[in-house]
Amino acid sequence: MGLDEQGGPRPTMDAPFGVALTELGTSRPNIIGLTADLGKYTDIHPFRDAHPNRFFNVGMAEQNLVAIAAGLARTGFVPFATTYGVFATRRAYDFVAIACAHARANVKIIAGLPGLTTGYGGTHQATEDTGLMCMVPDLVVIDPCDATETMAATRAIADYQGPVYMRLLRGKVPIVFESTCNFEIGKARLLLSGTDVGIVSTGLMTERALDAAMQLRKKGLSVGVLHVPTLKPLDTTAITEFASSVRSVVSAENHVVRGGLATMIAETLFRARLQVPLKSVGLPDRFLECGVVAVLQERYGLSTDRLMAEVESAAR
Repeated sequence: MGLDEQGGPRPTMDAPFGVALTELGTSRPNIIGLTADLGKYTDIHPFRDAHPNRFFNVGMAEQNLVAIAAGLARTGFVPFATTYGVFATRRAYDFVAIACAHARANVKIIAGLPGLTTGYGGTHQATEDTGLMCMVPDLVVIDPCDATETMAATRAIADYQGPVYMRLLRGKVPIVFESTCNFEIGKARLLLSGTDVGIVSTGLMTERALDAAMQLRKKGLSVGVLHVPTLKPLDTTAITEFASSVRSVVSAENHVVRGGLATMIAETLFRARLQVPLKSVGLPDRFLECGVVAVLQERYGLSTDRLMAEVESAAR
C-alpha cells in the first residue's frame, strides 16, 4: 500500500504517531487504540504491540469504529481511532458529526493517506477531507508537517478535551523541524519572514514551501513562510499579520484548493478588508488518477518546482 511518506533527502523517522502514542499509553492507562483493520497501515501497530489489552481492531467498519470510540470516550477513556481519511470522512461523516462532535466526545480520529499520498486513485485519495471536517462544529482539524510535529501534535491532542481529526503522515516520515517542536492547537508558526511573497502552507507542503523559499532567496526574492498546522480553529490573526507584511500571498496545500486552506485564507483576507493578491497551489477539483505518488504529485502541482513557479509569478 505504499507505507512511506518520504519525499526528499531529509532524514526520516519511522511511525512517529505510533511512537508518540505508545509513550503516552505507558503513562496514561486511559488511552485506547482502535483501528478499522488498518493497524499496520496507520502506524498504530507500536501501540498495539506495547499495550495489547488496550487495542481493538473493529474490522472494516468505519462507522462502528467512530461509534465505539465515542462510547469509550463517554466512559472516561481517550480513544485514538485510526483509518484512512477517505473512510473517516466519506463513510463515517454522520457518526463523526453526531456521535463525536455534537456530543463533544473526547475522540481522536487519525486519518491516513491524506490528499495525494497514495497512488490508488480517487477511492483512496482523501483530497477533500479537511474541507469536510472543518465544516463540522466543535471539531479540531490538524494537518502536521513532519515527524516531529506529528509527535508533538499527538501529545497535544491527547491533552485536549474534545474531538479531533488529524491527518497522518506514516511510515518513514521526513524530519523537517528540530526535535523541540512548539506545536499548539490553533496556532500558526512563522518559519521565515519575507517582504516580497508570503507562502502560507499546511501539512507536507510546508516542507516544499521552505525549500522553495530558500531557493528563491538565492535569486533575490524575499519569500516568507507561515506554517498553519491547525486548520480549525484557524489562526486568522497570524494569517492577516503575515499577509500584511508581503506584496502577495501563495497558499500551498495537499488538498483541493476549493474549500481548503486557499479558501480559508481568501475568507480571512476578505473579512480583514486586506487587499493582497492570492495564488493557490493545491489539487484540482476532480478525482485523480492511479500511479506512482511522486509522478502524480509532480503532475498535479504538489512539487517544489511548481510552488517556486507560482511564487515567482506572484512576485511579478
